[in-house]
Amino acid sequence: MAKVVLNGIEKVYPNGFKAVHGIDLEIKDGEFMVFVGPSGCAKSTTLRMIAGLEDITKGSIYIGEKQVNDIPPKDRGIAMVFQNYALYPHMTVYENMAFSLKIRKVPKDLMDKKIREAAKMLDIEEVLQRKPKELSGGQRQRVAVGRAIVRDPQVFLFDEPLSNLDAKLRVHMRVQLAQLHKRLKATMVYVTHDQVEAMTMGDRICVMNLGRIMQVDTPLNLYHYPANKFVAGFIGSPAMNLIEGELMNKNGNIFVKMGGIELILPFSKADKIRARVGKRIWFGIRPEHICLGEDESAADVNGRIDVIEHMGNESLVHFYQDGLQVVAKLDSMDSKDLKPGEQSAFVFNMEKCHIFDYDSEENLSL
Repeated sequence: MAKVVLNGIEKVYPNGFKAVHGIDLEIKDGEFMVFVGPSGCAKSTTLRMIAGLEDITKGSIYIGEKQVNDIPPKDRGIAMVFQNYALYPHMTVYENMAFSLKIRKVPKDLMDKKIREAAKMLDIEEVLQRKPKELSGGQRQRVAVGRAIVRDPQVFLFDEPLSNLDAKLRVHMRVQLAQLHKRLKATMVYVTHDQVEAMTMGDRICVMNLGRIMQVDTPLNLYHYPANKFVAGFIGSPAMNLIEGELMNKNGNIFVKMGGIELILPFSKADKIRARVGKRIWFGIRPEHICLGEDESAADVNGRIDVIEHMGNESLVHFYQDGLQVVAKLDSMDSKDLKPGEQSAFVFNMEKCHIFDYDSEENLSL
């Protein structure tokens, strides 16, 4: 296995559009790195540049100690798993998995051993003589992964491999891929637009937007310590509440004013942003950090309930206060008596809130 290093990577298309803006990133040997971001953020383009399927306009890519800018994909020591499986329809599963090994003239006995070991690992031993059209979507994806495994690559590259599967099967395949990573101890780079996939699978996550890296960190650090407003709004389901406001000083206490709402900041937050008093900011709080009831030590907001989404063990309660819409994530038993159109008191856990600069959108409260 090997580490992957991107130094100042840029991608500019012939029409002048700059898709990737000077990316610097080191993916550690044996790490499961996930690229996540909205459609069009260049995460797949970046992956394809690592694979050698897209030319690099500027910068360098290293796999292990070798610069691979001018090395063709087949010689980079990578194996790629695509969204559409890319299996040969006229070949059996066994023949699909054997194809790259035949080209490399791997001895038949060794080829057979590799294929059967990978098939056992992925629980596809019983379908080796079937053709792709006879398989389910999940089986086809496992065949595509098995075809990558038998190549013994230095780096596995996954381009949204689960996006064609139904919700239940996606959860199952997420677990299988995570288990596979632990078993192989391989370097894996995985692209997805689904932040739940990213949070549950990655050792670290690279959050991208508009061809730039917004933040690279562990899933929990991205959730608890987002570096900027974009990461805060993208990571977490449902998304963080982000509301335009202003910082105010009253008798030495720092408040956030948002319309008719005024929330006092705890000293742990206030001391970091005291110099910003009087300036516009973005106030952020996650739905799970809002609860029902009144607490003198916390901030109470009386809101009119608009919509309640019952999710089973929890409910998403959308409420308005002074024209501002906020979402709270509540235990379903706590919210069972709430009704749309009614007023209710909500408590904001201000120790968990975030304050972002209005212009730069950087997190000021870290």
